[in-house]
Amino acid sequence: MDTENPSVRPHAQSRVAANNHPNRRDPETGGGLIHDHTRHTTRFTVIGNHLTQHAELSLLAIGLACHIQSLPRGASADIKTLAARFPEGPTRIAAALRELEAHGYLRRERKRITGGRIVTRTISCNQPKPRRAHRADHAAQAPAAARPCPAPTPEPPTAHGTPLPKKRPARPLPAVPHPAYPAPTLLQTATDLLTGLRNADPRLLLSTRDTAHLTPGVAAWLERDVSPAAVRHALTSDLPPEGLRRPAALLAHRLAAQLPPPPPFRAPAPLSADRHPLQNCNSCDRAFRAPSSGHCRDCRSDLQEAA
Repeated sequence: MDTENPSVRPHAQSRVAANNHPNRRDPETGGGLIHDHTRHTTRFTVIGNHLTQHAELSLLAIGLACHIQSLPRGASADIKTLAARFPEGPTRIAAALRELEAHGYLRRERKRITGGRIVTRTISCNQPKPRRAHRADHAAQAPAAARPCPAPTPEPPTAHGTPLPKKRPARPLPAVPHPAYPAPTLLQTATDLLTGLRNADPRLLLSTRDTAHLTPGVAAWLERDVSPAAVRHALTSDLPPEGLRRPAALLAHRLAAQLPPPPPFRAPAPLSADRHPLQNCNSCDRAFRAPSSGHCRDCRSDLQEAA
């Protein structure tokens, strides 16, 4: 019983309580990290270890997230600005931003501002969205102010990594008046007038589809004895200085709302009472007006020359 069995494995030794981290080394006996901390009182940012020690994010994505969280509100955080700030270039920065979006640390939204311009708003989240398995429990336990940012809606990215805005269906153009007699010459004059509007204002460069829609409206104005110069003035005067997003819609509205009335009816001039009846020339049998029969003007000239 007192004989030792040399094949028995040695018992596991417990770690020292002060050095129980699996990756921690004793600075006195070997290498390892030593922190030389100085307490910050100004210009600092609190960042969670869930980001700085993230197991799936790349080092570039972690560093980029820390930089974005340190920026003040309203600062530019688009790909072009970040590429000008760091040496990685737009391709790598776009890939890192997509990593942060996939893990819930970043959202990018498109918003239309005053004037019709679309801008990209970057939303940085210091607390990512939890995994799908723990989403319901975490949302129920966390207070409203501390709930994580919702996960971004996956959208097809562009070449630079920015999601494309959702396209809205184009609104139809307002109806325009039509001429009573759409003669080809009248329609061609109206088309030429619309094509030349770009010379008055470059914003009035119309597409083929818009020109075909507006041509009957211009022809209706020309049919009412309005000169092309007057039509051009009515369409190009008092345009807004900026924000002309749908020039064809504005022109269609003006053609319909400012359509002039038809010209007054003009009775044809009555025939003169002293007009002579038609006579047949005695020489060439040509019809001409004269009080009595005889020779026409040409035949009278020939007779005079012969005499």
